Amino acid sequence: MKFLTAIPVHNEEKYLEDVLREVLRYAGDVLVVDDGSTDRTAELLGRFPTIQVARHPTNLGYGAGLRTAFARTLEGGYDGLVTLDCDGQHEPSRIPEMAAKLVETGADIVSGSRYLQIFDPSQQPPEERRRINVEVTRWLNECLGLNLTDAFCGFKAYRGEALRGFEITDLGYAMPLQVWVQAVANGLKIVETPVPLIYLDESRAFGGSLDDSNFRLNHYRRVFQEALQRAGLEVAGGCSG
Repeated sequence: MKFLTAIPVHNEEKYLEDVLREVLRYAGDVLVVDDGSTDRTAELLGRFPTIQVARHPTNLGYGAGLRTAFARTLEGGYDGLVTLDCDGQHEPSRIPEMAAKLVETGADIVSGSRYLQIFDPSQQPPEERRRINVEVTRWLNECLGLNLTDAFCGFKAYRGEALRGFEITDLGYAMPLQVWVQAVANGLKIVETPVPLIYLDESRAFGGSLDDSNFRLNHYRRVFQEALQRAGLEVAGGCSG
């Protein structure tokens, strides 16, 4: 299978070069979606001539970066897409494993989970982020009949044809909720696979109102409920999401 590996970035001059050097050891076709960076990201990308770059003229959001990666995968005729973040949380050495898992399991989505297996007991997630992840993961399992352990891991592999069924309209950090709802609505097969929990920079912020955890959780709830309604999914026994 022909895979594209995509990394959405915004002002990632600190990690970009190290991450890309590692990614290129394990992936052939690589796309960086530069989401309106204003630091040296664009300049540094020029040092990697073999990497494809899609550039948003302004910062649109994390979801917009992944939506561009979905589109490029389909335009390029790729059989699959592997996505990972550029903040050092994801190990590029696991890219082949993610792609292979997609083939071996016949899944449409292989989603990394940082909570299926403990790789390093000294690594702990920020308490507030973990609390929200647990709550949102509960919604997904109770409302969609899934059996997930990590709602927000950006390390994923998608079957190319499965991407045709997504209509992503949330351009920010709530975009994964639309992905989960639409995946279920489209009857996609989802498999989780363990990946290490790695937090190198706990000071990283979401930006704006989303830095308030209560606001963020309510925002996620609204996007999730809208996605359910839009997909016409009826939840047996009600849904407390």
